[in-house]
Amino acid sequence: MIEHVNQLGSAAPETGAPPRGRSVAVWCLDTTLDQVGGHRVDRASAVLDVGERDRAARLVRSGDRHRYLASHLGLRVLLGGFLGLAPEEVGLVREECPCCGGPHGRPAVAGGAVHFSLSHSGDLAYLAFAGTPVGVDVEGVPDAAAMTDVINSLHPAETAELAALPEPGRRIALGRLWARKEAYLKGTGTGLALGLADPYIGCAAAPSTLPGWSLTDLPAPAGYAAAVAVADPA
Repeated sequence: MIEHVNQLGSAAPETGAPPRGRSVAVWCLDTTLDQVGGHRVDRASAVLDVGERDRAARLVRSGDRHRYLASHLGLRVLLGGFLGLAPEEVGLVREECPCCGGPHGRPAVAGGAVHFSLSHSGDLAYLAFAGTPVGVDVEGVPDAAAMTDVINSLHPAETAELAALPEPGRRIALGRLWARKEAYLKGTGTGLALGLADPYIGCAAAPSTLPGWSLTDLPAPAGYAAAVAVADPA
């Protein structure tokens, strides 16, 4: 399904044709770059839409704002490459929420020519593209406080698995599990609205099987975990 993770840098990328079938294209981005895909981050307002610009303006910290602009600039550059459009011509919409039917579901391309997902943690962003619904997530290895906050919110079997592990392996395993679970929940469009308990995914070396979905761990730098989930073709 995934041969490797591509690196998106300062230069314009070569995307090729949009993924089809079970194929997924995954890209990794250092969001501290001043230029992404041939476009300067400090001039991103010329490429992003009004919603993206408003969201960026609401970020108080300049570093958070730069990371947001860089990741969304990268998203538009890659989508434009797949669709044969300039980045600013890519129309982004929101699907219906599967939980309540409201207009705040999974972000999507107008017309649905390609599915995508974006995740960022620290200075790192992962972007995934597929011909069917897809979710990607990258997580920094959680600290002890995050471990305490999250462990009892998981599936009971996952909580037991983590509790049986010694430190620091427990935190590494939680990061791996968290990335897997969020990737799947983003792919389905529910996100965290229904909590982290279901479905059971597990923190073993390989994730559990999920009917209708393929879930895969991704290569990630030290201190991070990443995963991608893609729906099986109809």
